[in-house]
Order: sequence, then structure tokens, then C-alpha cells
Amino acid sequence: MRALVVDHAAPGGVRLSAVEDPEPARDEALVRVRAVSVNFGEAVGGIDEADDGTVLGWDAAGIVERAAADGSGPAVGTPVISLGAAGAWAELRAVRADTLAVAPPGTDPGALAALPVAGFTALRALHEAGPILGRRVLVTGASGGVGRFTVQLARLGGAHVTALTSGVDTHGAELRSLGAHDVVGEPRDVLHRVDAVIDLVGGATLVDSFEQLADNGVLVAVGHAAGLPERFPHGSLFGTPDRPRRRLVTFHTAGQGNPAGDLGWLARQVHDGLLDPQIAWRGPWAAAGEVIEGLRERRIHGKAVLDVG
Repeated sequence: MRALVVDHAAPGGVRLSAVEDPEPARDEALVRVRAVSVNFGEAVGGIDEADDGTVLGWDAAGIVERAAADGSGPAVGTPVISLGAAGAWAELRAVRADTLAVAPPGTDPGALAALPVAGFTALRALHEAGPILGRRVLVTGASGGVGRFTVQLARLGGAHVTALTSGVDTHGAELRSLGAHDVVGEPRDVLHRVDAVIDLVGGATLVDSFEQLADNGVLVAVGHAAGLPERFPHGSLFGTPDRPRRRLVTFHTAGQGNPAGDLGWLARQVHDGLLDPQIAWRGPWAAAGEVIEGLRERRIHGKAVLDVG
């Protein structure tokens, strides 16, 4: 089969190459990959830290080519979505059958491929924040891939959504069209205290957003795009008579359990037109180097999808 393998001397750090087909275990299905998405974390950290010849990739959508030998999981020909630690950037992927999400037939594979890391992260982060119906939710880093899903899902969940982005003039209208009631450039611009913050930036943005929490509010620290430490001024974590209790919760997708059920639900929302995957760049996987450079230079806002084959 062909795959995108790490090659630090190639443009973007990857190249197309012939590699051995994966050999699935008894509880794994073999999936013929139709589309993959490239995430910022893969483009920046994953490639840099991987050895030459490694096949990376978290997100893939495709068709079951060989069902699991133990009889578990979807049948041959079923459209599926997979989320895993590696191996997506290839024509074939071996995936544990019970982690595969079945997608509605006829759904665009590129739209499905955009879901695993970004959509699953957004949905589970909102779960961590607790019930959001009728509550105020602040989403930082809202113009990125995870942020756009979070804005849409928070609005679908009945929240009053404030989107924070450094590009208010550039992305404000887009974020409002996705469901944001307000768009701001800094935490201090938030008009009302919020019940939850989904923070995708870290650094000073996390610290300043924590100050916008109402009593019993929670900040879920999901992303750290700023790459900067969080320094809370003395007294920031003290309770006060009007806000005696606020929480800061850490988050990682690896601790979120089996994603199959949530990915299947997200796929149905996309199929039904209720959720827009916000694909900002799409092209053949031969152009992977181009999209990786675009992500590294932060020229791509939203999801980047590669069509495989």
C-alpha cells in the first residue's frame, strides 16, 4: 500500500511511499481509507518528534474492507470513522473494531474525516463543563478547528455562546454564522460573567478567562496553542463572597474512553446538516506538504482534509 511517511528532508516533513500493509489482530478491522484530516498537533509536534519512515495520523474515514476475525464490529462495506494514535495517513488502517464509529451511508468522507480529534474533543470538553442549556459559555481560540466545533455544539446545546478570537474582524462574521451570540478579542471584553470556559489557547488567555467565571463556573483547559505558561497573580484562586467557588479542570482526549458512540452521533449531525465540519483546506494527499506548512504558519483556520488515493 501507499502511505504518507515522515521524511524530515521533504517539504512539510512527509512524502508518499510504498509500505507494508497492516496485519490486523483478531479484534481489528481493516479499513480502506478514503480521507484523513491533518491536525495542528500533528503538523507541529507529531512530525518533528517522529522518526523517518513513521506513518502518522489520528483521523480517518473509510470503508471496512475486512471485518474483524473475532466477529466484532461492523461488516465489510460499512462506512466508518476511526480515531487512533497513528496509522491514518495510509491507504489501509487496522483499527480495533469496537472503536469504529458507523457513519450514515452517503456522507462525504472528507466531512467525516474532520470529526475525530476536533469534533470529539469539542463534544467531550462541553460534557466536562456540565449542563449548558441556558448557560453562558466562552470559547477561546474559537476560529480554530476545535473552536468552530465547540461554538456550534454549545449553541446546539442551548448555551449563550461567546467566541473569543484574535481575528475578530476576519472571523467574527463566520463565528456568528456558526452560532456565536458575541465575538470578542480579549477575555476582558466579555460582557457578562460566564458559567463555563472551554479554553483552547492557554497562557495569559486561560488566566484572564478564569477571571470571567461566575460563581460555580468551570474552566476546561483543553488546548495550549499559545505555548506559554499560565501565571496566576496572587489571589486569583481565592474564593470571594460573590464567587466562593470556581473550578479549573484539565483535559486530554486519551482519558475520554471509547469515542465510537460520540463520533457516530457527530456523523449523524453532519449528515443531517446540523453540524458544519468547517473544512478550510481540502486536496489530494500528494499535497500534504502544502497543508502541513499552512497549519504550521497558522494560515489555515478550520479543518484541513486530504483525499486519499
